[in-house]
Amino acid sequence: MENRKKTAESENLPPVCTEKAPGESLAGFIRHIQNEKNYSEHTVEAYRSSIIEFAGKIRQADAGFDDWGSIDREQARCFVESLYDAGNSKRSIQRKLSGLRSFFRFLILIGRVPENPFDNLPPIKADKPLPKVMTVNQVETLLKGVDKYWKEQQSLGIAKSDEGAEFSCARDKAMIEVIYSGGLRISEAIGMDYADADVSSGVVKVRGKGKKERFAVLGTPSRKALKEYLELRNAAGAPRFHNSPVFLNQHGERLTARSFQRYLKSYLLTAGLPPDFTPHKLRHSFATHMLDAGADLRSIQEMLGHENLSTTQVYTHVSAERMKKVYLETHPLASGGKKK
Repeated sequence: MENRKKTAESENLPPVCTEKAPGESLAGFIRHIQNEKNYSEHTVEAYRSSIIEFAGKIRQADAGFDDWGSIDREQARCFVESLYDAGNSKRSIQRKLSGLRSFFRFLILIGRVPENPFDNLPPIKADKPLPKVMTVNQVETLLKGVDKYWKEQQSLGIAKSDEGAEFSCARDKAMIEVIYSGGLRISEAIGMDYADADVSSGVVKVRGKGKKERFAVLGTPSRKALKEYLELRNAAGAPRFHNSPVFLNQHGERLTARSFQRYLKSYLLTAGLPPDFTPHKLRHSFATHMLDAGADLRSIQEMLGHENLSTTQVYTHVSAERMKKVYLETHPLASGGKKK
């Protein structure tokens, strides 16, 4: 450390600095959203960095700053303007403000500040892109692509064994079916334990954001695919304890999201489907197809595990766009003249 300091002085550079420990209020807030709110590590870090960024811009302070009672609404407004000037997107600004509003609500709760300076600021309406969805035919094509991919791996001698290829093929078809049939997030499917999957009743228990549990329904194709995979899994001697993972890799460990996404890219390529399709697009497709078929929005909200109905309402826009596309392509007078 002393050598680095001498080097910095000799080159006219500022000395090496380390970030101070978070102030008492910020540290308490981090514990609150970790332990009581069960926020993800990603959200916790995003909130923390936004709060420190705010302190740095408004007070030229570091992470140890703890004089939050001196912050007023004008400073909050100036911070928003500085984010615009720095080229932050609307969605990025919204995320930062969400963290700061939550922080000041916590400070009010513990009696550190009298009011929230981030309340009643002019609303920021971000341009939300509509989620891309797959058609029912594309989902079926993807499943055929899984079969085709592993047959090619076997015929080319790339697969380590026929048993391994059969296992991976059955596993990933079951994953795709379960995600699409139940509207699951990839993390929810990966996180399923053996006791969570009741194939006979067609219901699985999943843990969503904030560790909230809900039940997801499986249709006939997904129940069949999951049953076939579990038979191979159990025949291979995989553990069947309550907390044993359902979806395993070749080493008998819980399959990771990254590993499945890597395989999915190969299946998309084999099936000739757009390479930007992701596991989450299967979830979007589930919601859109359910809405197209007449399911009510409240039911879809519960199935997806959305806390707010407004989050689910985006799928009404997707369905409206699909409806307009079908109308323009098929109605004889849609373009203002008779179609031949």
